[in-house]
Amino acid sequence: MSHDAFITREEIESKSSGPLAGRTIAVKDNISTDGVRTTCGSAMLEEYVPPYDATVVERVKEAGATIEGKTNMDEFGMGTTTETSHFGPTTNPVDDERVPGGSSGGSAAAVAAGEADLALGTDTGGSVRCPAAFCGVVGIKPTYGLVSRYGLVAYANSLEQIGPLAPTVEEAAELLDVIAGADERDATTRDRGDDSDYAAAADDDVEGMTVGVLTDLVEGADDRVRSVFEDSIDDLAAQGAEIREIELESLAHAVQAYYVIAMSEASSNLARFDGVRYGRSGGFDGDWNDAFARSREAGFGPEVKRRILLGTYALSAGYHDKYYKKAQDARAWIKRDFDGALADADVLASPTMPVLPPKLGESLDDPLQLYLMDANTVPVNLADLPAISVPAGTADGLPVGVQFIGPAFGEEQIVRAGSAVEG
Repeated sequence: MSHDAFITREEIESKSSGPLAGRTIAVKDNISTDGVRTTCGSAMLEEYVPPYDATVVERVKEAGATIEGKTNMDEFGMGTTTETSHFGPTTNPVDDERVPGGSSGGSAAAVAAGEADLALGTDTGGSVRCPAAFCGVVGIKPTYGLVSRYGLVAYANSLEQIGPLAPTVEEAAELLDVIAGADERDATTRDRGDDSDYAAAADDDVEGMTVGVLTDLVEGADDRVRSVFEDSIDDLAAQGAEIREIELESLAHAVQAYYVIAMSEASSNLARFDGVRYGRSGGFDGDWNDAFARSREAGFGPEVKRRILLGTYALSAGYHDKYYKKAQDARAWIKRDFDGALADADVLASPTMPVLPPKLGESLDDPLQLYLMDANTVPVNLADLPAISVPAGTADGLPVGVQFIGPAFGEEQIVRAGSAVEG
């Protein structure tokens, strides 16, 4: 028997006394788990079993948590409802006729239904915050570089981060405390600092905090969502926060810029799934191009194919400067706007999602409408900033989330603001 088959005394003590001891955790199915299928919600990886754990999985295990299972997701993270999953949609525990959000819908639903104490999701353009808002739980998108992406099956490298979902702000912050920090296997990460304690920041104290309300993102929201959001802002003001209205002209271009960049990166990243290196085989008769085409035709769903085609087009000769370069210029503009706004405010606020959770099947036939649902969340990923979604109340019996955005590596500020709304 190999040494790995034995559990050391130190490992036993860690599991019984670690910060997550006794907690169960669900893991989104694009995060590698040693010996456990990791499908990314796709037929392409239906039988893929990673030979190693992602860094975040190693860290939660070391902290004493038990992996409860893998959770359903939109295929390769491409979607806002989980309906693009090869394995079928997840339903919302609040109303089983509605979507739970996406792409981390399975993780949010598992927490909301009490099937796991905590969960890990990934956020490329809102994929932790959207399902958190739709399911009535807390979700954090960390600053780019705070959490290691080693072991994450990539969709759009420059945008995505792994983040926690939990029933409360403090519990989400506790999970962030465990997974955050530098990792030598991910060169984009940085040391979080010895004095950071995200859970301790959940102290409800917003006295003197300046909250900038992003009017551009409020005005486009459903009236019912806006009403709940405004009530939560009034509550913060009653607790001593200073409220300011802020307009950012660049936000009007965020969705377009995001999808050009995300689809372009996806086109490049998913090229590895050719039936030879990874993924479902296309057979061995005919030439390689035929086998490659058969593998991808059978392995990818309609939304993934759409995004690969659009991303390839945006990167093609003659169109790179027209689309991709302009999108990167818009990204830089959005980043500058956020930096300027956060020089005048401690956190920025908006509704997490501009709409209530749609019914199953309601949005699949209109991809453009699905993309526009991300209007409030994608700017944060383009600017590499942290954000949290916290339940703010309900409208027509359905959850509404409020989003707080902080400066880079300012997770304490968003946790504090979120805890005040929750409290």
